[in-house]
Amino acid sequence: MESSPLYDQLRPIAGAITRAAQPQYDHPFKFYLVHEDLPDAFAAPGGNVYVVDSLLYFVRNSDELAGTLCHEVSHTIHHGTVAIIRQRQKIAERETRAAKLLGAGRARVLGIPLIGKLHALGYSRHVESRADLAGSDICTAAGYNPWGLVWLFQDLQNSDLEELPQLLSDHPAFQNRVDLLEWHFRIHPLVFGKFSSDPKSARPITVSKNAPEVFLH
Repeated sequence: MESSPLYDQLRPIAGAITRAAQPQYDHPFKFYLVHEDLPDAFAAPGGNVYVVDSLLYFVRNSDELAGTLCHEVSHTIHHGTVAIIRQRQKIAERETRAAKLLGAGRARVLGIPLIGKLHALGYSRHVESRADLAGSDICTAAGYNPWGLVWLFQDLQNSDLEELPQLLSDHPAFQNRVDLLEWHFRIHPLVFGKFSSDPKSARPITVSKNAPEVFLH
């Protein structure tokens, strides 16, 4: 429901990000709240960005929320979702050809499906890392502190949420993402040097505790 009070916190941040990023994309960005228990966000081809309502309760400040949105917008701009789908299709085609050549039994014994899965996960992690870096750039253009992404990953790392080992996850490990972003900030001091790395410098985000669950229509 677009009447949810949670949109009051989402819209100003989404608006600033849209103004900064829209020139890089042909379709208008649109942001929707959806309901899930785990904090998350995801983008779809065409400019739609879906923000899970529990994310607004998880983030500690507007820069963490902005960082998440910038990451997803970056996926859309660089066609990350489409690239992952195409890569997985190619891997599936290669697995099918290998199974026909070797026979289904030998293919299973040699672990061809597992090798294909790990290859796909590795490609997905590469796409996620690129979206982290590009997302931090969009944050600066939108006027938000790119350290928000670092703080968010640290919060996730220190939370009770379970994280798969990096080898078996389609996202890089949180610490690896933090290290990559900090490296990105160091080598571009003219862009990122003006931003504080101290989360205490950020403005806390406040959301309604009694907001109804959000369902996408």
